[in-house]
Amino acid sequence: MRAKPSSLHSSDATTGSADQTFAVGGQVLAAPRAAPGLHLVATPIGNLGDITLRALETLAGVDVIACEDTRITRRLTERYAITAELKPYHEHNAAQARPKILERLAQGASIALVSDAGTPLISDPGFKLVREACAAGHRVIAVPGPSSVLTALSVAALPTDRFFFEGFLPAKEHARRARLAELARIDATLVMFDSGSRVQETLRDLAAIMAGRDAAICRELTKLHEEVKRAPVAELAAAADALETRGEFVLVVGPPADDAGVMGQDALDDLLRAQLVRGSVKDAVAHAVELSGRPRREVYARALELATNTGGGDGED
Repeated sequence: MRAKPSSLHSSDATTGSADQTFAVGGQVLAAPRAAPGLHLVATPIGNLGDITLRALETLAGVDVIACEDTRITRRLTERYAITAELKPYHEHNAAQARPKILERLAQGASIALVSDAGTPLISDPGFKLVREACAAGHRVIAVPGPSSVLTALSVAALPTDRFFFEGFLPAKEHARRARLAELARIDATLVMFDSGSRVQETLRDLAAIMAGRDAAICRELTKLHEEVKRAPVAELAAAADALETRGEFVLVVGPPADDAGVMGQDALDDLLRAQLVRGSVKDAVAHAVELSGRPRREVYARALELATNTGGGDGED
């Protein structure tokens, strides 16, 4: 029988060495105690059957599983009869929880870090913990597995030789369009996360800036209602009002064509507005000229007009 692990508040290291167990398809399998250190364990992005055997063995064998939401991770551990203790580690409690995890690691504990879905640290908490664990000399072990980034990229039918992962775009329209204008200059397939509440707006912004490119909307990957729509960006944007917005989205956009034209006026304005908020007209113009492909004189004149209308480069749009 597994001895109950001590909490992250404990001052004593876990020293038990008995094998633990997990269950797959009614078969009970042994899981040796995991090696001391921080184990970064990828978990399913939807279908719980996508977990790897190594991940199950690791989760069953560690002293503590640090997770974003214990309720979500518990569905996984209960499915596979894993009894390791669950402790929350998320963006709101990380500053308090991180020193306790590092203390346990210093005592020789084995701790798994998981996100709600997919590979830890990919648009999820964990970077500071990994950095501090490495700095303290603790072993950090990756247990690879599911990733919505790679899953979407593999089914999008777009070039995969070079890609850029953006994560979530800014929520505000001007900032989002400005960022998309910057991304449009990257010679690679783009992968972005989006929420159902904003995906229609994002598609329209993409159409204003990258209308001619092929793209894919990937919704609820690996889940019951998985859906992938592939078409030019302009077509996807035109059908945005009819899009089912429930669930989680990954947007994949193909690289620019060799003969891609200069940036449109709306995209240029959004780019300039975002840059004027951050700094001077001179800096905004230099940045916009580089990204837009437009003549400097034209960009400078438009920047002065926008700066006058918005009160200069120090205010907010």
